[in-house]
Amino acid sequence: MTPITAIDTTATATDAQSSASVKILGKNDFLNMLITQLKHQDPLNPADSTEFTAQLAQFSSLEQLSNISDSLKHMEEFQASLTDSRAVSYIGKQITASGNGLQLKDGQAATCHFDLAAHAAMAAISVYDATGGFVNSFETGSLGSGRQSATWNGMDLNGNRMPPGVYRFEIQAVDANNQSVDVTPLMSAVVTGVSFKDNKAHLITELQTVAIDHVIDVSEAPPQPATVVATNPGTNSNEQPNGGL
Repeated sequence: MTPITAIDTTATATDAQSSASVKILGKNDFLNMLITQLKHQDPLNPADSTEFTAQLAQFSSLEQLSNISDSLKHMEEFQASLTDSRAVSYIGKQITASGNGLQLKDGQAATCHFDLAAHAAMAAISVYDATGGFVNSFETGSLGSGRQSATWNGMDLNGNRMPPGVYRFEIQAVDANNQSVDVTPLMSAVVTGVSFKDNKAHLITELQTVAIDHVIDVSEAPPQPATVVATNPGTNSNEQPNGGL
């Protein structure tokens, strides 16, 4: 009986590594091959001029493609730097973007913004707290297509006022035939910072972080209410301590 020879796994692994390490020839490799060919050609039977001209044309095309590739890489880096600069300029500005964040302030109602693809006979909105717990739901009447809004009174399902903070909402809309209408929730917030993830700029707001390409419009942030400093009514501003002594 003929013995069975074991497979040389080391040789197989080496061959696999050799195959993986094969590199694509660049323009310098192509030029070296062309020079080597000229060095070792038979003087009595030199290379055909037409073939040599074609090889030079191939080398020229390869070099041009390489230069174009480098230029595109530089343009991509320049575009990324412009995007980064533009993102930083958003800090302190109020943006409207795709998102379902909702800010509830003390003693006030909160407005849910959204965009309807078509006329809606009714929209149903559900509100959730920061942990994802259900808070309340309400319905709207007939709404036209485009940018719309609806107000949440800040109460839970039992009529209790919810504490100030960040909430989120989900919305569904139907037309007169009870067919679903596409609706995009929107958020409006002031940008407080910028983060960069996966080569993309993200804007940080008090509601949520959104990608810069999800921004719909930008405007000046609304003025903050002035802070009132309490004074002691019993103190005379012209009075000097200890009688001025």
